[in-house]
Amino acid sequence: MFFHKKLSHTITLHPSFLGPRMREFVTKRLYKDVEGTCTGRYGYIVAVVAILDIQTGKIIPGQGSAEFVVKYSAILFKPFKNEVIDAVVEAVNPMGFFADAGPLRIFVAMKMLPTDMKLHMDSNPPSLRSDDQKIEKSTQVRIKLVGTRVDATNIYGIGTIKEDYLGVIE
Repeated sequence: MFFHKKLSHTITLHPSFLGPRMREFVTKRLYKDVEGTCTGRYGYIVAVVAILDIQTGKIIPGQGSAEFVVKYSAILFKPFKNEVIDAVVEAVNPMGFFADAGPLRIFVAMKMLPTDMKLHMDSNPPSLRSDDQKIEKSTQVRIKLVGTRVDATNIYGIGTIKEDYLGVIE
């Protein structure tokens, strides 16, 4: 789920930032550009841990800007199939419910719920109930991921609470 990885990123600085505080500008720009972003290959970049190397900049002909390749280490969040994860319910609807685990959006379909769980759309907020559980907005749940889908900027998950030790966290 969480990984520590060495990565690199190219930063272009306008000529007005080239001077005695250039390293500071490159560092700030790196944090701004990469923290909180998602790549399909590595997942979400949660935090930059350390800047390992800032290579000597190269001037871009005709622009005057400089390009710097920065090597850094970061903490990444990348969920996998069959992983058990804690999440917070965001919405309940007739098809199931949506939950968020940090930046990951998980959908749990009605067929992935225990058979005794029934939908109550007339309650406020809408909820799913069984004899021993009640799932509504802001409920903490433990979900097993049965699949993930990655696109260019987001990761989505499909989950289940039909197995033992899954469902509402008390």
